[in-house]
Amino acid sequence: MEFAAFKELVTAYIEAYNRFDVGRMLVPLHDAVVFKNISNGEVNLTTTGKEEFRRQAEEASQYFSQREQRIIDWQVTGNKAEVAVDYSAVAAVDFPNGLKTGDTLHLQGKSVFRFAHGKIISIEDIS
Repeated sequence: MEFAAFKELVTAYIEAYNRFDVGRMLVPLHDAVVFKNISNGEVNLTTTGKEEFRRQAEEASQYFSQREQRIIDWQVTGNKAEVAVDYSAVAAVDFPNGLKTGDTLHLQGKSVFRFAHGKIISIEDIS
């Protein structure tokens, strides 16, 4: 695969994410996709397979009334794309860390996508 194909898959995934469209988020994913969320160097969530990813994505969509990942940089090597993102979201619930309903969250992080058989085979969200 080449950069344009990687970019198309990642862009489709992120656009669907921003719209809370879980069904469309699944389209560019491989059936065996592995998702990891890494915060402060620790893996705090792992899903394996599209169905587990779907369940987690549906649950997570309830936490925010608005959310947006905005791509600010791409680094592509081999079958991997590292995407630097600006992330903003508005909380829809109170969180244990003190974030309250209506509060706005701003983060910078990166997502690492790996590809196999024309699909996204793994995603690591790192913040």
